[in-house]
Amino acid sequence: MTTIGATASAPHPAPAGTHGRRSGPLGLLRDTGIVLARELRPLRHDPFSVVFGMVQPLVFLGLFGPLLAGSLGGQAGSTLGPGGVWQWFVPAILVMIALFGTSTTGSNLLFEFQSGAHERMLVTPLSRPSLLVGRALKEMVPLAGQAAIIVAVMIPFGFRLYPVGALVGLALLAVFGVGLGALSYALAIAVRRQDWMFWAVQQTLIFPLMLLSGILLPLETGPGWMRAAAQVNPLAHLVEAERALFAGDLGAGAVLWGWVAALVTAAVGLAVGVRAMARSAD
Repeated sequence: MTTIGATASAPHPAPAGTHGRRSGPLGLLRDTGIVLARELRPLRHDPFSVVFGMVQPLVFLGLFGPLLAGSLGGQAGSTLGPGGVWQWFVPAILVMIALFGTSTTGSNLLFEFQSGAHERMLVTPLSRPSLLVGRALKEMVPLAGQAAIIVAVMIPFGFRLYPVGALVGLALLAVFGVGLGALSYALAIAVRRQDWMFWAVQQTLIFPLMLLSGILLPLETGPGWMRAAAQVNPLAHLVEAERALFAGDLGAGAVLWGWVAALVTAAVGLAVGVRAMARSAD
């Protein structure tokens, strides 16, 4: 009787693939940290890629910024705001870095399909959302470093730094980047048997979104249909929010709409991405 009782009260072993998994927010946070550390490991051994990623933003700042100020002439203050061209343009460049960085993360997944690494990740006890969030947040780490360098370079040219607003702006970009990165992974999963389609779709969608967001040129001087299209473009609300935050105006209405756009993008992206990730093993 003693032996039977001891056997009945003994805990059953955890099913294969679930040992050590924690449910809830803490489990998701732990799993996201594991995926993030895995994705950052190659970056530590290749810092040149981060440095090389600075070339395009600096080219835009060095060449397009003065051209923008010259084309507006005396109207620059009224069109771009009291901070001038750099206070208007630098936050937009950071949005552009996040846009191109997170929208191309799906290309890494295409390589993992070819090498079999993705299938090995699916059999781990890591939660599916963490596979998306961790990979998307990986793009935010070099962005933070690039943002610090860009701001440091532009301060001597008249750019004013508001640290609190800048930190909130980077957090806002991270939330938006998670959603866009998840959509990028969903696209990669959908075209994994025709991987060339990934770049065709990505380029077709990204450039209209960027041009209709006011990143490069103020939309106030554009035609009415373009301003109307920008109102339904989440990227346009994100750009306006970043400009307000980097100007130190944390209570601006544009900031609220920027958070709405970022949170909706993150929610839709994770919903689509997790659904696609669950079917990716088929």
